Amino acid sequence: MRADSLTATVDGLDEALAAVDAFDLALEAGLLRPRPDRAEGLTGLARAVAGTPLAARVAEAADKAVAGAAAEDHFLALAAARAALLGSAHDALMTRVEEATGRPRGEESAPAHGERQAVNLHTAARSWLCDLARRGWRGIDHDVVAGAAQIVSAMLADPALRRPATLLDGFAAELAASCPGASLARVPARRWADLWTRAMLLTLPGASAAPTAGTATGRLLPLGVDLQEHATAVQAQVHAVFEPADGSAPRLVRASVSAPKPDTVVGAGLWQLLRPHMSLLTAAGEGRSMDLTDMPVAGGDLIWSDEHARPGEPVDPFVTARVALATAADPATAPLDRHPARIAVPVFLEGYTVRKDDDVLTFTVAGHPLAVDADRAPAAGPLTPQAVAGSAACIGLLRWDAGAYRLQPLAVETTVRKKTVAVHAGAWAGGTADKAGVRAEKAATDAVAALRERAGRLLRK
Repeated sequence: MRADSLTATVDGLDEALAAVDAFDLALEAGLLRPRPDRAEGLTGLARAVAGTPLAARVAEAADKAVAGAAAEDHFLALAAARAALLGSAHDALMTRVEEATGRPRGEESAPAHGERQAVNLHTAARSWLCDLARRGWRGIDHDVVAGAAQIVSAMLADPALRRPATLLDGFAAELAASCPGASLARVPARRWADLWTRAMLLTLPGASAAPTAGTATGRLLPLGVDLQEHATAVQAQVHAVFEPADGSAPRLVRASVSAPKPDTVVGAGLWQLLRPHMSLLTAAGEGRSMDLTDMPVAGGDLIWSDEHARPGEPVDPFVTARVALATAADPATAPLDRHPARIAVPVFLEGYTVRKDDDVLTFTVAGHPLAVDADRAPAAGPLTPQAVAGSAACIGLLRWDAGAYRLQPLAVETTVRKKTVAVHAGAWAGGTADKAGVRAEKAATDAVAALRERAGRLLRK
């Protein structure tokens, strides 16, 4: 990998992010009557998109917001401008990543045209989000946040609206846990503005339409599992190389599974919530390939169905990384996913040196430092920062965070008793004989059984 590409300056990146930060400060204080020192964040956002097709609408929206007279359409324009700036930052950063990996990028597929549905629910969600923007994060209270409950309940009943419903539900839960906003010592301004922006755009007709779906037949070679946990939900995303049966070029794909979770299920117990929904987790944990037949696929995401997959031969992810990863095409990024925080590109590194200063881990690759975010390894697996620090080879996700590229390890090769062993973050995905994993699994089993018994009692009443 050409690590020098990751340290070069990206023209215009700092200016774009500064405009976003200034708008986020205005949103933190609220847009009902913006203070003069925060109004600059609105006009600065308009200047940042001058010369683009958004220019006129965003300029009008900024003027209305400064005057405290912004309507829903104006908030939508501001959200679109913010998303466009972060999208341009994403594209510039991804250009550097492509230079570093030398891999081609796949073609972007057009979104599928679905029927316009649930306009009333979209309108209700947008109205609630506009109320949040007017009050700002410092002005939220439980009454305002509770306004999302009925909207989320109605959306969850419609499978086509699960995506915005899940986003609104998690967003409202975070806000509720932080009420009242006036007492917060620190506001996660970038995160909440990201969630607000995405939710606003998902209320537009067709915004949540998935790329046109096709099918995939061939062999799937897992590279690693990225486990992401929220207070109310958990998601596992398997990154893999797909080799089409027709002999065409291999490409990188993802397969994801999500599930709601109670607070009492943590650590290795999370896999119990996910396994029943995706056999790929067991294959990844056991080090097996999967043979796919007509698996639905949209862009770079497999729309997983166990009916279209069966376990294949044993495979070593490190062999896959060494042999197939360099020539596999990266998937194109969907428009709403163009955000620096969404960058997660599989890479393989070896021959690096490891340095640790003040608990900060760094790999030096071809003379260039690359920060390592070893703490992102989940507690639901055996991969530890110590194993990463002692590694000689690494499969990871290249991310961009806090102004720099960082590596999130998914698996490493390290030496234990003079033998090279592989340690994977998703090693317990299909089950484990590891003592710590077994204890966590048993605790989760007991917790889930207790919750089901209580739910059963409530339903019987």
